[in-house]
Amino acid sequence: MADGAQHHSVVKGFIFSAVFWLLVGLLVGLWIAAEMIFPSLNLTPWLSFGRLRVVHTNGLIYGFTLSGIFACSYYMLEKLTRTPIAFPRLARAHLYLFNAAVLLAAVSLFAGISTAKEYSELEWPFDVVVVVIWVMFSANVLGTLVKRREKQMYVSLWFLIATVVTVAVVYILNNLAMPVNLLKSYSAYAGVNDANVQWWFGHNAVASVFTFPILAMFYYFLPKSTGLPIYSHRLSIIAFWSLVFGYLWTGAHHLMLTPVPEWIQTVALAFSMFLIAPSWGSVINGYYTMNGNWEQMRTNYLTKFFILGITFYGLQTIQGPTQAIRALSGLFHYTEWVVGHVHMGTMGWVTMIISASLYFVVVKVYGRDVHSVKLVGVHFWLILVGQLLFSVSLWVAGIAQGAMWKATNADGSLTYTFLDSVASMVPYWKIRLAAGTIYFAGIVVFAYNLVRTARPKTAAA
Repeated sequence: MADGAQHHSVVKGFIFSAVFWLLVGLLVGLWIAAEMIFPSLNLTPWLSFGRLRVVHTNGLIYGFTLSGIFACSYYMLEKLTRTPIAFPRLARAHLYLFNAAVLLAAVSLFAGISTAKEYSELEWPFDVVVVVIWVMFSANVLGTLVKRREKQMYVSLWFLIATVVTVAVVYILNNLAMPVNLLKSYSAYAGVNDANVQWWFGHNAVASVFTFPILAMFYYFLPKSTGLPIYSHRLSIIAFWSLVFGYLWTGAHHLMLTPVPEWIQTVALAFSMFLIAPSWGSVINGYYTMNGNWEQMRTNYLTKFFILGITFYGLQTIQGPTQAIRALSGLFHYTEWVVGHVHMGTMGWVTMIISASLYFVVVKVYGRDVHSVKLVGVHFWLILVGQLLFSVSLWVAGIAQGAMWKATNADGSLTYTFLDSVASMVPYWKIRLAAGTIYFAGIVVFAYNLVRTARPKTAAA
């Protein structure tokens, strides 16, 4: 097999891996949303909320998001470097090992094998496999860059380099552990230090997986799909270096008003507020790229995904830092508000950008038009409505929940019991389930459209 054909087969493989894990992850999410309303759905320990929740988060973060990142990264690398992928056979091995690892990791989490560390629940044998997978991907990214024939480094390549480096550093350092047996280990850190390292990893996982590579896609596929040059490459580079520098200091904003030293909390708060500026540098770059060409929001089936996606990114990067303010953290933290905040980023920003990017890449690697532009529109509106309904309802729920937790009587006793606050959430959880169902319907349309685009048309058709 020729290297180019082998490379395209790997891109195709990761595209449909992303679609598969997206459908699976969302189905698990719908099930646990239903469990909040109908507790009887906790049929067995394997289907309990605590286990399914981590299958949902890991399946979508690593199964869906990383598959989409790998597919688009391999595609962009060749285009931006004008060079074939350095190690095409390694890329193919990467595809197979990755999917096997995601499947086995999901089974382990269903079985309750977990470190209980947020976004880092996999036990140490799986961590070793993750490192191997990341080395395989990194070798191809860095190897292709070394061999590149195009010397100009477009900003998307800088974001890919940041992804490769930062994921490796934060993942390995946070997952240092002492194995007890094949399926159990204990963190190398303890107490406050463990919490501090965990959220240094947790928030930089948001940077390294949900921000850097997604911005790489945005900066590449928005100009390619619209035929418009990016407004300012200089602004994109300034935003890049500012983001990379600022993100490293923000993890402790997840630990406001905890035993973590107050100076660490204050540093995290300050850098969180700082991050608004470089984040909005990319938002403004996207808006100004469309200046004078806004009719493409109506005439180009991909533009609305990119512009709404970057808009949700902008809203996310205002909401996230302001939540770090101690007064607001004291009200919102641990409430449904945070769930709404996270899902605006994942359902809005991340999934919209990856969806549009995959549409673009599928058309290119299969050499045919998208099956149905009309279905692309149906997909867009279903996920937009579902995401807004999901996020906004949970923001309202979080405000109500936080207020109930803090409400006191004249004598200083609590006005509401914890069960009162739980019962008050049921109507919001019903809205969440309905919103998730609408969103899932949009993703089913997306999957169908991609599969039909990939299938060769018959002579009769």
